[in-house]
Amino acid sequence: MTHGHTTGTGASPEPAGSPYGTPYAGGPGTAAGMPNGATGMPNGAAGTPYAVPRQRTTEPAPVLTTTTVAEPAPTAPAPAAGKGGRDRYLDLLRSIALVRVVVYHLFGWAWLSVVFPSMGVMFALAGSLMARSLKRPALGVIRGRVRRLLPPMWVFAVVVLTMMFAGGWNPADDPDRGGTWGLIELFNYLVPIGAPPYPWHVGSASGLLEDTWAVQAAGPLWYLRAYLWFVIASPLLLWLFRKAPWPTLLAPLALTAVVGTDLVKIPGETGNAVTDFAVYGGCWVLGFAHHDGLLKRIPRYVSVSCASLVMAFGLWWASNHLGPDGWDLNDIPLAQATWSFGFVVILLQYSPSWQELPGRLAKWDKLVTLSNNRAVTIYLWHNLLIMATVPIIDLAYQLPFMQSERAVGALDGAYTIWMFALVWPLIGLMVLAVGWVEDLAAKRRPRLWPNGTERAAGRRATPGAAHRG
Repeated sequence: MTHGHTTGTGASPEPAGSPYGTPYAGGPGTAAGMPNGATGMPNGAAGTPYAVPRQRTTEPAPVLTTTTVAEPAPTAPAPAAGKGGRDRYLDLLRSIALVRVVVYHLFGWAWLSVVFPSMGVMFALAGSLMARSLKRPALGVIRGRVRRLLPPMWVFAVVVLTMMFAGGWNPADDPDRGGTWGLIELFNYLVPIGAPPYPWHVGSASGLLEDTWAVQAAGPLWYLRAYLWFVIASPLLLWLFRKAPWPTLLAPLALTAVVGTDLVKIPGETGNAVTDFAVYGGCWVLGFAHHDGLLKRIPRYVSVSCASLVMAFGLWWASNHLGPDGWDLNDIPLAQATWSFGFVVILLQYSPSWQELPGRLAKWDKLVTLSNNRAVTIYLWHNLLIMATVPIIDLAYQLPFMQSERAVGALDGAYTIWMFALVWPLIGLMVLAVGWVEDLAAKRRPRLWPNGTERAAGRRATPGAAHRG
């Protein structure tokens, strides 16, 4: 039984948006009106023990950008980079985005959605990698992306569904989406084309996990759906971008202005999916622009100035449409779209295309490599692992020296800090336990801890072998 601590001080974890089956903002019983990002069901219900993820900002991607990160870099150079191999600057951005997603979901700080719009960044990086891959036949690229995405998701689904069923949930009897349709929707745990079903309450409120854990666990899955939609649409989007770059680049912002402001209301899960696609579509296409070198052909002062104006509009719009969590852009689709768009333009315009992390950043090289190789695993499991920290920390209240009121108060005051400290070892254990599935999905030799050590050792060994020859 927990002591009432939440997974964040805010009411709604990221990705910006609600979990599947909720409107972008508002709804009966919600505190928020999803991460990906992508940020009806509530984004966060007042009084729930954990912040409920929203259908838009996980923080992820991964695919998430994350499904692409484990992909071997193509030998052909990207036009924007000018060199072959992985772009370590982009890898660093992806790692920062993943960390920010975890921190946001843990602490619930609304201002993080402004400081670093992780989901927009992750979609942009995925779009850039997708454009690079589409030098090959489109059908094979899509098949490869889907193959990389699904096995890690299946492992996650097996664990989560087993826990749900063990807790007494029956999708056929679900009051919201029960009967035959509830069973059919389980298919979305195999291929995330829509919203997977899950119970709002399962198990006991006095159990090891709060009875809303299923909502939290399903929160990141909106990103996988959006990613899959973008992957399938990419051949057409890239063709349109190369025929008419500016209309294709700006069209998602215009679509967000229509569907993200309720000017045109698309009901149900279809509306959520279309809104996600619109909010982050501009960032995905910006990935195309980065790969094709379009941004580098624009004078920096012009692109940065225009991006700043777009971001200023986003903040102005947000100031007049604040949600229940204030400046949390995950609740405000048009602000999220415009702020993320401008932010990504500036990040990519200044992209240095590092082949190796420079200076003091080099000490983070192994962690950056590891997080990129296991981005899908980290994004899928981090919400569930955040909740798993609660029963572990609660064991501390039973220690003999914790029986005084002062000791209990000290632990209460630092509870979220302890959650933050504990979630990273748990993520590391999950990487060891199931991360190798990402390698199998990519048709590579399974690795337990792919932080680049083997690659570095190979580089050191090669010159010696040549010298001996």
